[in-house]
Amino acid sequence: MNAMPKFLSAIPVLPAADIAATTTFYEQQLGFTTDFQSVDYASLRRGSIQLHLWQCRDRQIAENSRCRINVSGITQLYDEYQTQNVIHPSSVLSTEPWGLREFTVLDPNGNCVIFAESPAPTTRRDRTD
Repeated sequence: MNAMPKFLSAIPVLPAADIAATTTFYEQQLGFTTDFQSVDYASLRRGSIQLHLWQCRDRQIAENSRCRINVSGITQLYDEYQTQNVIHPSSVLSTEPWGLREFTVLDPNGNCVIFAESPAPTTRRDRTD
């Protein structure tokens, strides 16, 4: 019998008008490191998260692009990014109706990067009385 395929990871590829300026933002403001950078493409990472940028001069594309990065320790990350003044003004850390704790950062291109944390699993005790 064949094993079912597993999805292991995804790498968002976001549009960027200026690759060099955008990689600088992700490094200096969001704590990523650059793995690779050319004039029209870049690869960045923080922890096990990888993010790619592609050259795109149409700002409207970036302003309509978004990705979600799942994290743990979202309160600490939120505090870190507050000191960098990069949190979207209308996106404070909050628990959404779908259960995730989230906040949003807009990069210099207008890409919406949502940082999210799943709620801690609750332990259910079966009653035997």
